[in-house]
Amino acid sequence: MPRAGLSRDAVVALAVDLVAGSWAGPAELSLAAVAARAGVTTPGLYKHVGSLADLRAEVALVAVRELTSACTVAAGGRAGEDGLRALAHAVRAFAAERPGLYAAAQVDAAGGGTPELAAAASELVGLFTGVLEDFALPRGLRVDAVRTVRAAVHGFVVLQAQGGFRLPDDPDRSVETLLDVLVAGLRSLGGRAVPGDR
Repeated sequence: MPRAGLSRDAVVALAVDLVAGSWAGPAELSLAAVAARAGVTTPGLYKHVGSLADLRAEVALVAVRELTSACTVAAGGRAGEDGLRALAHAVRAFAAERPGLYAAAQVDAAGGGTPELAAAASELVGLFTGVLEDFALPRGLRVDAVRTVRAAVHGFVVLQAQGGFRLPDDPDRSVETLLDVLVAGLRSLGGRAVPGDR
């Protein structure tokens, strides 16, 4: 890319390309690597990004937005079991296709991120929350349920990516079993009374 064509958006796009294809991508992101791709010196990037932390936050924002978009399309307005399965499969597919961006999306958006990143992360969580509304969960268990679903799906994705499933059994069948367990558990919570709940 010619130096004259460099902009903040272009720098972020180069960083996203560097990160996207590998689980190790976010950890290996550096200003020097982006500068080399851009054909400029590292100090030349400071005209466009304030720091490596600034660039990482921008990459995380792209990652969260792309993951949210993929999940939104997959869910297609569905809720309950159908919506949950659609979201889980969308997350798994995104992680397989863009592992580095999936890893970059796993950020503490509220703990040092930008307002835009916090809003994007909230939108992603909102998708899961909306899908679970059909399970009629008590108010006091809704956050727990969202955390449980996200942790289960994320754990499966990471274990599979890191070679944790070495047995010959089909991981596709295993993920369906995981979702069966989640659905059954959420349904059982639907009728539970929680002290202090209204």
